[in-house]
Formats: sequence, C-alpha cells, structure tokens
Amino acid sequence: MSLLKDFFLRSGINGFLVMNEFNVLYFTGFRVEHGRGRLLIPMDGEAAFYVYGVDYEAAKVEAKNCYVEVIKRGEDANRKIVERIMQLNIKSIGFDSLNSITYFKLNRALRGFCKLKPKPKLTWKLRIIKDEDELLLMRKAAEITSEGMKAAYDVLKPGMKEYEVAAEIEYAMRKRGSWGTSFETIVASGLRSAFPHGWCTDRKIEEGDLVVIDVGATYRFYRADMTRTLVAGEPSKKQELMLQEVVKAQEAAVKSAIAGAKAKEVDASAREVIKRAGLEEYFVHGLGHGIGLEVHEPPALSPESKDRLKAGNVITIEPGVYVVGFGGIRVEDVVLIRKKGAELLTHGPYALRIQT
Repeated sequence: MSLLKDFFLRSGINGFLVMNEFNVLYFTGFRVEHGRGRLLIPMDGEAAFYVYGVDYEAAKVEAKNCYVEVIKRGEDANRKIVERIMQLNIKSIGFDSLNSITYFKLNRALRGFCKLKPKPKLTWKLRIIKDEDELLLMRKAAEITSEGMKAAYDVLKPGMKEYEVAAEIEYAMRKRGSWGTSFETIVASGLRSAFPHGWCTDRKIEEGDLVVIDVGATYRFYRADMTRTLVAGEPSKKQELMLQEVVKAQEAAVKSAIAGAKAKEVDASAREVIKRAGLEEYFVHGLGHGIGLEVHEPPALSPESKDRLKAGNVITIEPGVYVVGFGGIRVEDVVLIRKKGAELLTHGPYALRIQT
C-alpha cells in the first residue's frame, strides 16, 4: 500500500476508498464478493477493512496490511466509513468505483467536510505492473493451464461431447493445484468453432471437426489463459494452412511485444500476417489483453488501443480467424513483457493433433 500512498499527493487526495472486489483482493490478499468488503486507506495510519459477519473470522486470519472491522447485522456500512473518514480528518478521498446509491449517500454525509473524487485509474497504475511475487503465482497458473491443455490433446477424440472434454481438462488442472478456472472453459467444435466465445455444449465432436479449446487455471487468485485448436481426426489441407497463418501471426506479435511498443502496433503486426493470407475479414477481435487477478485487465491490444506496453505487463496474444460455415482457429498464450523481448508463460504444441 505504500506505493499507492505515493500517488496520493499527486492525485490531490489524502485517502482512498476501495470497493472493487479485485482491488480489495490486491491490497489485502482476501477475496470478498458482491461488494461485501470496503477498504479505507488513509494517507496516515492503518488501513481499515470493513466486512460483514459471513467473512469476518476468515478476514481476521487471512487479510493483510489492514485491521479488520465487522459490519454487524443492521449496521449502516456507509455510516461506518463516514465516521472513520471524519475521525482521521480526511478532507479529500479518492475511490475506485461506487454505485450511484452509495455515492449519493456518502457524498451527502460528507458534504462540507470531505470531497469524493473518482480515481478509477489509480489502482491500475499498480496492478498493471506485476512484481516478482505476483509473477511466481502467474507462472504457476500458466504451468497448470499448460498441463490442462496437454490433457485436451491426450483425451480428445470423435464421439466425445464438448463438456466431457472440458471436464477432463478441468480435472487435470485441479489435480495439479488449480484453485479454479479463470473463466468458463470453451470447447467449441465443428461449425461452432467459428464462434469466438462458443462456450461449451452437449454437442458430440465429429471426425474432422475443428475444436477450439480455451482454458485457464487460477492459482492463489492469479489467472492464466490459453487457447489451442485441434482436429478430431485427420486435418484437411485448408485447416492446416489456416493454422499456419494464425501461428505466424502470433509469432510476429510476440516478436514485436517489447517494452515501449504501442499496443495497437503489436496488434497490427499480427493483423498484417492475417491480411497477407487473405483472411483479414475473419479476424474479428483484438489481439489480446492484460491478465492477472482478472482475466481481462489493461493493457488492451487492439487497433483502437492507446496503451503502450511496459516491462512487467502480463498479456495474452491470441490471433484467430473465424469462417462461418467452415470453422475457426485461434491460438493463445500468456506473455510476460520484459525490457528486452517477451517471455511465453504458457507452453504447448500448436499442431492440429490427429486423433483416430
């Protein structure tokens, strides 16, 4: 939290109210859901973490960098925040996110004493650069995810249902230490592989189907994200050629993903490969996104992005082409941006595996 406080003076605040559950998790190491936690960080003094009774005992044991106070049944959580702000004589307080009702109540209660200032980007200045402790957890999540993808290559065969493949992957990741999945596992087969977010259904995978598999493990709340495209059976020449172009696009993007590079130019390096192959119209999404405690974080890699890559960013690079009526192909890896070059954290084959 000391780094956050370094930003206070520059931002014209002397306190910060954290409501977003992932920001709360970042600062305290404790996960609350559905707005059940509030973290008040003053310029001077100890941070106060307010939780409801259902989380209180666990938070006392697991939360760090703060003291924990319970919001009792029937108590007004906003009133407790206001009282603490007044007690600490905080005259200007930033916040990451507040719903309109909470903002109205706090603003009315603090009027004339303390100014509420929206500072949603302040926490990202910290979270967007992963430190070595975070990278250890992300490497583990990526390692588990890579093992899950290996299981997909081992088990996929015609006649399996999409959800059966997903179950094998998730089981393999759990056995290797995953705390859960980063998102709902995608196993999209046949013509459904042309849907970038094809999710997972009870469709039976047929001989020769393209199967897009997008999976991610979490480890101590940090996430990974990996995609490969397989074929159940003998791949066709067209499928092979499409995969080659998508892999070349990813390679070009990884090569250009260095500290200081404009994110939109990294996106363009992959898009140019796809364009030369005559597939430009079928690349319908951005190249990738940041990843960490959330599966989608800054920076964004897209033609419209204004972000610039920095050493310590962890991103995905995931070019894909999706031909309705034929099928889709995507490959994706988690990539760490370093001062010189990029490092792949997820690992696995790119070939369309032949299954009989």
